[in-house]
Amino acid sequence: MTTEKIISYITNWILEYSEKNNINGFIIGISGGIDSAVTSILTAKTKKPLLCLNMPIHQEKKQFERSKKHIQFLQKNYKNVNYKEVNLSKLFDQFKETISKEKKCNLSLANTRARLRMTTLYYYAQLNNYIVVGTGNKVEDFGIGFYTKYGDGGVDISPIADLLKSEVYLLGRKLNVINDILEAPPTDGLWDNNLTDEDQIGATYDELEWAMKNNSKDNLSKRQKEVQSIYYRLNKINRHKMIPIPVCIIPKK
Repeated sequence: MTTEKIISYITNWILEYSEKNNINGFIIGISGGIDSAVTSILTAKTKKPLLCLNMPIHQEKKQFERSKKHIQFLQKNYKNVNYKEVNLSKLFDQFKETISKEKKCNLSLANTRARLRMTTLYYYAQLNNYIVVGTGNKVEDFGIGFYTKYGDGGVDISPIADLLKSEVYLLGRKLNVINDILEAPPTDGLWDNNLTDEDQIGATYDELEWAMKNNSKDNLSKRQKEVQSIYYRLNKINRHKMIPIPVCIIPKK
């Protein structure tokens, strides 16, 4: 993998898209993870205005601090980067209070956090004629559908969606992403008990990448069979996220 060429290609792709569509700039939610870190640097390299939002919702302190450190890194190295912190904790609490009589579902509440952030990103995007830049990688977006529909999946462009997680890390090291982020366990940050992605999925990204590339069921270890099962199960149940919305087409006759 030639990281320099890929970095240049993605940066030019983002810039060309914005120029073609008369876009003033970009907006990204910074999570404190590797995907948003790499995507924000690639976008900053276009030299067009980039607004980074830090949107904590009762965020774990280390995640929040990683986000702030990364934004400081961006602003130190790229003059086109601006920053805004929008604390959504009270809004989330008010939502929970409003639906307090309903049956509690922790997964629904976790996804609500992502959707509140998406709404916030699009609010500021429309104010500035910016577009929302997605941060999903290939494993998440097209392998197991590990994202929130109309949450972190609600974006205008997806610059790193053709990169495996391991490739995102390669770019991150080349782009000098801070060690705190490079060494942190991947997490979506949507749970009060700070579940990592591996806790939720039951497999590491390296294992999932192996499953994406290997369809054979011959000569597999017990763990490899488990990983394949996890991958195919998630790929199936999340297929609705990866295909166009079904439309009822009325016959002309």
